[in-house]
Amino acid sequence: MNKALSRVPLYTVLVLVALFALLPLYIMVITSFKPPAEASIARMWELPSSLSFSAWDRGFSILRPYLVNSFALAIPATLLSSLVGSINGYVFAMWRFKGSEIVFNALLLGMFIPYQIVLIPLVQTLNSIGLFNSIPGLILTHVIYGIPITTLIFRNFYARIPMEIIEASQIDGAGLLGTYRRVALPLSLPGFVVVGIWQFTQIWNEFLWAVTITSAGQRPVMVALQNISGSQIVEFDLQMAAALQAALPTLIIYVLLGRYFVRGLLAGAVKG
Repeated sequence: MNKALSRVPLYTVLVLVALFALLPLYIMVITSFKPPAEASIARMWELPSSLSFSAWDRGFSILRPYLVNSFALAIPATLLSSLVGSINGYVFAMWRFKGSEIVFNALLLGMFIPYQIVLIPLVQTLNSIGLFNSIPGLILTHVIYGIPITTLIFRNFYARIPMEIIEASQIDGAGLLGTYRRVALPLSLPGFVVVGIWQFTQIWNEFLWAVTITSAGQRPVMVALQNISGSQIVEFDLQMAAALQAALPTLIIYVLLGRYFVRGLLAGAVKG
């Protein structure tokens, strides 16, 4: 009993911190359901006098084609970058060739290269191969830029696979790729969950490449969300409803797979 009472101050602080962190979400939700006349800064803390879904209807009608573009971008880019990262991570974890650490560390430098540095050569390259202003071009960009982080996560994950299992597979006649396909890949679900959630969230929320590489009907939802913001007349109810709709896919993924995300991170944290 004394132990439980001693934790009351800690839980109280945690609850207060959580409530403080959720204040922006509270304002977004209640504002999105307010009638236009009540959606203002002066009344942002007040609950709506009556529920209005007009902002949600208008927001969805504007964002619908861009949501389709975002799914067409994020799903294949996530799958491809996860698969490439899995193969790279397995090779770096299991094949210690001469200079492998140098190659691996050089590959990881890609995580620290700002988007702005590669923007001009990226546009020139995509334009030269005919993929500029297209979803496939944006997919290729995210796959390539995601290789360093996906390789790192999978490399740490595969490094903890007991060598006895790998050696047993090799004794049975499986080569490097055969062992990957028959042994490592079936054990990779936690790693794919971590990488999938990470990549999908990063790709879905990315703005700079989306607004630069694509235009008009090819743009993802984050660009459309920026375009909703008004310059002279600000429709707070519409902006809040559209922001919530744009955030729902990643929020749903975290709610459904959040516990697997933490387990997967811990699974690759033992050896590196």
